Amino acid sequence: MKPLYVHPDIAYAKTIDTDFYLNPAYFEASKENIFAPSWQYLGETGMLNDNTTVYPITLLPDYLHEPLLLTRDNAQQIHCLSNVCNHRGNLLIPTACKAKHLRCQYHGRLFQLDGRFISMPEFEGVQNFIPENNHLPELPLYRFGNLLFTQLKPGPSPDTYFKDMMERVYWLPIDQMVYRPDLSATYAVNAHWALYCENYLEGFHIPFVHPQLNAILNFKEYTTELFPYSNLQVGIAKAGDVCFNIPADAPDAGKSIAAYYFWIFPNMMFNFYPWGLSLNVVEPKTPSQCTVRFIAFVYDESKLGSGAGSGLNTVELEDEAVVQQVQKGIRSRFYQHGRYSVLHEKGTHHFHRLLANSFTSE
Repeated sequence: MKPLYVHPDIAYAKTIDTDFYLNPAYFEASKENIFAPSWQYLGETGMLNDNTTVYPITLLPDYLHEPLLLTRDNAQQIHCLSNVCNHRGNLLIPTACKAKHLRCQYHGRLFQLDGRFISMPEFEGVQNFIPENNHLPELPLYRFGNLLFTQLKPGPSPDTYFKDMMERVYWLPIDQMVYRPDLSATYAVNAHWALYCENYLEGFHIPFVHPQLNAILNFKEYTTELFPYSNLQVGIAKAGDVCFNIPADAPDAGKSIAAYYFWIFPNMMFNFYPWGLSLNVVEPKTPSQCTVRFIAFVYDESKLGSGAGSGLNTVELEDEAVVQQVQKGIRSRFYQHGRYSVLHEKGTHHFHRLLANSFTSE
């Protein structure tokens, strides 16, 4: 793989080498360099209810394909465990259900709902078998409102990723968000996952690609703020359009904000609107394909269908058309790097720096 480098000064920087998108070795190496140490979305607490105490999840099913298990024990504590029996590798729980213990259906090994080993039939005579060494691996669990996230291997703390977002929108009724499958959707995009993300990270294209959204947002006041592993784009509403009712002690008091667009490295977008949240998760499939999940949570249904949070399907299809053309264009022998708009592409430059630094140390 070529060394990757993006100059820290956006005024001098070139975009990341196209080899990052085109070389399958980078796509494979990104599993451990980028995705495993980052925080990834698991689901929401409502998946565990009176009728469900165990809920299997495959994390990034077409890429990492890691079998995990959310459980709620008798003390109402939620755990994230490996869903693989440590005897012979069988999947412990194939479907969501209510259970008091976790029993492997292959050879009967038994675990508590917090992953602690209980027993194993017909294991007499096995030497040096230490029960305490046979608990299921438990992964760290981070909660934002009712949303749950985990990390497959040690990396930056969740505060490094989420703190800036939480402090900015602390006044929103996050705990009251209700998952709405009827407003959620999944899109298949014929483009590299990073191309989809970098399109999201700049508002530069809005006047050219999104006429409906451009009629709502005040592009001249569109801003981008950078944080260590996240960034924020603030969409200001034009006069008369729907915006947040921001309290006087909040950082953005007095502003007519139509949307907060938070991006969390490497593949999550938290789009806050006056009606709620559209969480977008970009899931890699191949170097030229990804899946994008739009997951809707509502806390003020009266504002649905208005403002910047309306017409999301239209905006998505417009974005898809652009990034799929870029996917074709980056294969050209005449293109290897571009340059950044200092005014409008700070977010994309920041993203490319994080990608490059995931493979190289400065």
